Amino acid sequence: MSGARLSRDQRGRRPGGRLAGVRTSWHTVDDGDFFCPGCGGDRSYRRRTGRRRFVVLGVPLLSRGSVAPVLECAACRGHFGTEALDHPTTNRLSVLLRDAVHAIALTVLTAGGCDSRAAREAAVQTVRDAGYTACTEEQLLTLLSALAAERDATADSVTAEIELHEALAPLAPHLAAAGRESLLLHGAHIALADGPYCAPEREALAAVGRSLHLAEDDVDRLLAQARTPH
Repeated sequence: MSGARLSRDQRGRRPGGRLAGVRTSWHTVDDGDFFCPGCGGDRSYRRRTGRRRFVVLGVPLLSRGSVAPVLECAACRGHFGTEALDHPTTNRLSVLLRDAVHAIALTVLTAGGCDSRAAREAAVQTVRDAGYTACTEEQLLTLLSALAAERDATADSVTAEIELHEALAPLAPHLAAAGRESLLLHGAHIALADGPYCAPEREALAAVGRSLHLAEDDVDRLLAQARTPH
């Protein structure tokens, strides 16, 4: 789909108005969905490129070069830089949050062992609450077995933290501190379901904190907070 229209500063410059001016012709090259900074919600957009031309009596004469590509919101018609695509849509953010909780649950269970039924039940409930409503204990155990076999094969002590970072890193920049702290607390509550933290659980939760860009002091504070009865 392609089209053209006047830039905002040229609207209304029709015959009978100014005889000459600079007009920007816009052409659509792509479309999709994004989080519109103007509307504050998920919207459709058109990615548009433009060329500026000097126009006399409605006739384009001289090129004045191209303008930077923009994203045009289908709802508010606002123009925004392509960096707006760096912000995930609401739907995408929900998926990232769901996957992050799932990754944290697996990390904590792996660290503390999966022998505790209380820990497994806490992990299943946490993952269900995050959006995987059909999650079962059997599914988690199957994933844990597969992860354990893969890590034993690689014999790489940092594999688990790398995988955790890959799950959390795309999400962390888009969450306020309270949101990142809430994710860590999810993991802490799973670890505490069968008693006090063991050393591997504390190390795993510290890795979660690093991936979420939480300071070490904040991680310690949150782990202590999770132990406090409500």
